[in-house]
Order: sequence, then structure tokens, then C-alpha cells
Amino acid sequence: MHALYIVGSHLAFLLAAPVLWLSPKLRRGWWQRLGRGYRRTRDDRHCVWLHGASAGDLLALRPIVIALKSVRPDLRVVVSSTTESGREMVMSQLPDVDDFLYQPFDLWGPVGRALDAVRPQVLVLEYTELWPQLTRSADRRGIDLVLTNGRLSPSQMGRYQILFRVIGNPLSRFRHLLMRSPIEAERAIALGAPVDRVQAAGSTKFDNLKVPDPVAVDRLRSALGLESGRPVWVCGSTHEGEEGPLIDVFRRLRDRHPDLALILAPRYTERSTRVAQISRLAGFEPRLRSEGPDSEIAVWILDQVGELSTAYGLADLVFVGGSFVPRGGQNILEPAACAKPVLFGPGMENFVEAVELLLGRGGLQVDDFDVLEQTLDQLLKAPEQARKTGRLAADAVAGQQGAAQRCADVILSCLETLDD
Repeated sequence: MHALYIVGSHLAFLLAAPVLWLSPKLRRGWWQRLGRGYRRTRDDRHCVWLHGASAGDLLALRPIVIALKSVRPDLRVVVSSTTESGREMVMSQLPDVDDFLYQPFDLWGPVGRALDAVRPQVLVLEYTELWPQLTRSADRRGIDLVLTNGRLSPSQMGRYQILFRVIGNPLSRFRHLLMRSPIEAERAIALGAPVDRVQAAGSTKFDNLKVPDPVAVDRLRSALGLESGRPVWVCGSTHEGEEGPLIDVFRRLRDRHPDLALILAPRYTERSTRVAQISRLAGFEPRLRSEGPDSEIAVWILDQVGELSTAYGLADLVFVGGSFVPRGGQNILEPAACAKPVLFGPGMENFVEAVELLLGRGGLQVDDFDVLEQTLDQLLKAPEQARKTGRLAADAVAGQQGAAQRCADVILSCLETLDD
């Protein structure tokens, strides 16, 4: 059956190659993707190869890399990604990585050449990156396989079972399966993973959540011209269709809370001028963050990348967008880590676990803009209650942290076996 898979995968690749070549996410690094451009290492240090499909996946690996290097600074750490955005993320966010590689196509030749060139002792895959040829080739070479942040969709369990019958069960090749939750661990076991290799280690995404530097928060406050003590409502990662109603809510709240300031951070900064136009139509004179401070301004618009988490630090209340439009929500954990009450709409399909974590513990889900206004008004009238709500959110997030260190400990235990 595996021989048939090899033949079928090569035929499928030949048919798909033109489409893959035209994809802007895959255009670069084709020589490496074919297993031909990897430098054959002469380095005798132990090597860990970590793979994440895209920038978001690699961001979840970041705290693991930091934990590994803090214990074993001599360790050679190689990171691979499928996309160009993944490469850019590694260059900017993972300076301790020894090398970046484009992931080889899951074909017999490219995978084998890549593994022989890099010579890792441990290969770490992320989420559901259960590549049949990669896992088989690594296992046959005696490379320890570790899955981190493991997840298995309940709706795909039937398909997994059929696929594993055809290609063999890749879960059986892993030395450690570190799943995000006990439920995910149960699914892995149900699919045939050895029970003694499965554990619920948690999600490393919580370890990426950092409280903004107070100096940076004060610097942003000064850059906007906001006086200390002035109440601030931050609306983060907003989308088209949300800013207009949010500004209407803000206008009505100003009737009862005249000092209230609004900071709008559109999900895509290129929409900043559009959001400014919406604000003007609502009767405000907005100011872009890049235009400098002005203490008289009521509505600010963040038009620079990378400042949203800092803005959360100076907020009193936070609303996270993408939840009143069909976008599936945006990250509500980041403001929660900053100890802020986090409000969001009903459309949070992409962040179900985060919602379950925060509901009743600092997270407030509202059905519509009227309920949003009422909830904000209550919190503004009771600032101490708002602060307590924010602390509940921070405590909920803190209670989930530590997965990265647990993952790093497991990876290091594989290396210790080699040392023995």
C-alpha cells in the first residue's frame, strides 16, 4: 500500500505542480522544496528540526524554541515552513534559530534528501502536520518524532480512519504525541496512537501572550496625547461593517461619559483612511496614530502595525472585532492577558476554545450592539468592577500557560536518551 501511495503522490504532484508554482505563498524556495537545496551539515551538535505550516503555526513554536535554547544554548535548532510568511516570521521573531528551511514536498525523494542533509535527532511537527512520507522516512532513520499542540478535528475522525488504513497510521510513528487537551488526547488514542505516548500538554499559544511593557504603554499614551486617568475604549481587529455601529455606540456613551476616548485598530491597517472616513460621517474628527498627539481628540485610529497589544495595555475596556461580521472572530486572549475586560460579539467560530476559557472569567459575549452599549455603560460606571473583571481574564490565561516548557522538556528528554 505504501508503494501505491508513493506512486500516487508523485502523479498527483506532477498534476498539481503548475498550480503550486503559481501560488504566491509557494513560489520561493522550490529547489529546497524538491530536497535539492539543503546544505549538508557537518555540525556534530544535536539538532532539533521544528516544522510549522505557516506564520501562525510557527508563532506557536516560538516559546518552545526559547525554552530549548535557554536550557541547551549549544543545540542546533532548524525551523521549516511551507509559506513565505513563515520565513518572514522566523526572521523577525525567532533570532535564536540556527537555520530556516522550506519544507520539502511530501515525496519520497525530497523528504529523504532533506533529512539526510539536515540530520536531526528530533523532528517536531505541529497541530495536524501528519505527513505520511515525512513521518515514515524520519522513523526509518531513527529520528524521534514529536507532535506539539496536537489537534484532531472531531468532524474528520472518519476520514482519518480511512486514510490511515490506506497509508498506515502515522500516529504510531511518533515517540511523543503532545495534544492540546484531554479530549484531543482521547481522539488520538481512538485513532490508534499508543496510549503510553499520548499526553495532554496544553497549547503553547498561551505562552506567547505577553503583558505590554509599561514604558511602551506610557510612550503610546504620550504619542496620542491621552491624559493619564482618561477612560479609554479600544476596539481591536475590527472589520468592514463593524466600525460604523461601534462609533455610534461610542457617540451615545459619550453623552454619559464625556471624557471617554476611542481607539480603533482595524484588522488591516490599509483600511485606516476608510475607518477615518466612517468616523467623520458620524460627526467626529478622528486622528491617525501617525499624525502625532492631540489631547482634544476623541477618536484615534491605529495605522501602524505592531501596536495593538500596547494599545490594549492602556485600555480600560476592550472590544475585539471580527465577531459582529462573518469572520469567525479574532484573538481575544491577547487583551485578556493584559487584564482587561474583553467584550466580543456572537461570531467566534474560529476561537471556540478561547471563548469557553474566558466566559464568566473576564470575557463578555454580547448578542448585538445595543447589549454591547449597555455592558460598556455598566462597566464605565463601576471602574473597580471592571478592573476585577480584567484580573479574572488575566488569571484565566495565566492558568493555561506552561505548555511550551512541558513540550521542551519532552524534546530534551529525547536528546538525553541519545547522550546516555
